[in-house]
Amino acid sequence: MKKTILFLILQQFADWEAAYISSALTMLGQGQYEIKTVSLSKDPVSSIGGFQVLPDYDTASVPKGYEALILIGGMTWRSENTDPIKELVEECCQKGKVLGGICDASAFLGTIGVLNTVNHTSNDLNDLKQWAGASYTGETKFIAKQAVRDVNIITANGTAPMEFAKEILFALQAASEEKISEWYNFHKLGFYTAPMPRM
Repeated sequence: MKKTILFLILQQFADWEAAYISSALTMLGQGQYEIKTVSLSKDPVSSIGGFQVLPDYDTASVPKGYEALILIGGMTWRSENTDPIKELVEECCQKGKVLGGICDASAFLGTIGVLNTVNHTSNDLNDLKQWAGASYTGETKFIAKQAVRDVNIITANGTAPMEFAKEILFALQAASEEKISEWYNFHKLGFYTAPMPRM
């Protein structure tokens, strides 16, 4: 039985923020994961880069048995009706599943109180505080770092797709720490600097 990883995407999502994670899970996971997409509806979703995705699920039809919910950043997190996503995130937290949010999706987690008790990061603390308002009381837990993992919750700023992917791989224990680090170093440092990773 494959483990399902859900990628939540909205219109104008940042496709590169999802690509490293999904490809790493496929390459390092040795067939144990299946990648599925979720959106507010099953209508096609267009990425910033122009890719069109037909979501596997809408928020009302998400399967109960999944390993991780990964919220991908983009341009419309502040303009869409995100109430159904809030319910999905809360259920994910209650079940103790891996939860990830990058770029504006990380700030969205602040708007629903998820970041108040865990170490976290986002694009900008002041922006996070302004958008989340009274729902966000976790300022002392904010770390100015590319990506932060606190148990099962991973956050990252929008310039950190590689770091975000690495922390999710660690949280899922998708491969040995050595293999994950090799994968990260190879893609981060480049072909001529890092040794070829052993898949």
